[in-house]
Amino acid sequence: MHSSPMANYQATHFLWQAEGGIATITLNRPERKNPLTFESYAELRDLFRALVYADDIHAVVIRGAGGNFCSGGDVHEIIGPLTGMDMKELLAFTRMTGDLVKAMRACPQPVISAVEGICAGAGAIIAMSSDLRYAAPDAKVAFLFNRVGLAGCDMGACTILPRIIGQGRASELLFFGRAMQAEEGERWGFFNGVSDDPATAAQQAAERLVAGPTFANGVTKNQLHHQWNMSVDQAIEAEAQAQAICMQGKDFERAYQAFVNKQKPVFQGD
Repeated sequence: MHSSPMANYQATHFLWQAEGGIATITLNRPERKNPLTFESYAELRDLFRALVYADDIHAVVIRGAGGNFCSGGDVHEIIGPLTGMDMKELLAFTRMTGDLVKAMRACPQPVISAVEGICAGAGAIIAMSSDLRYAAPDAKVAFLFNRVGLAGCDMGACTILPRIIGQGRASELLFFGRAMQAEEGERWGFFNGVSDDPATAAQQAAERLVAGPTFANGVTKNQLHHQWNMSVDQAIEAEAQAQAICMQGKDFERAYQAFVNKQKPVFQGD
């Protein structure tokens, strides 16, 4: 079995902590509201790619240090240099940033964002690309590409955001680049909950996921992602195959035996 433990991963451009099957990524440049650089983009992409093979991590929480989530690409370290690049260099950059979203969607672990304060540009994309999102009342999510003279179609926003909040609402955010407030985001279905302590809400969600049938959770994430471009018949067939695989797992047998014995199942992810 090709697996690699990730608990001992040493992060360079953000904080990484892994305990009890839960990994926490903390974007840690609080003095600048945690912007991304070329290097942190690439490290995040490579980390999520590696998580495909990690059998010791079953949920990932992403948060920002200092009361903000992420202000997007660093104005001085990314935006400035981009204005001096040629088309080939620019396309390499936009493909690299898009690869981060592909990697987040491809890893089997559910990804949970805990959003406080500013969540803008690429930060908004990271939250959007997560499986679950919890917000503080002061959270402001802005897909502000339009405000810097760019299209709203960045890193998958035009396909993923409408799936979460609907075409009309996504159009509004992407055309105007305005901030979506926390209450609005919850009402629209972007946030799964708003509370004074979104990090705890995200941690509790992660603990519930880790206590569940983790292999099956990975299958659920896989099917949620791949069924976006399937017909109904294809989707039903894909689910039939996926569920048959899960029925071969020991967690299914554990759940049955626990039910028979009037006990709560203890899942082990196999």
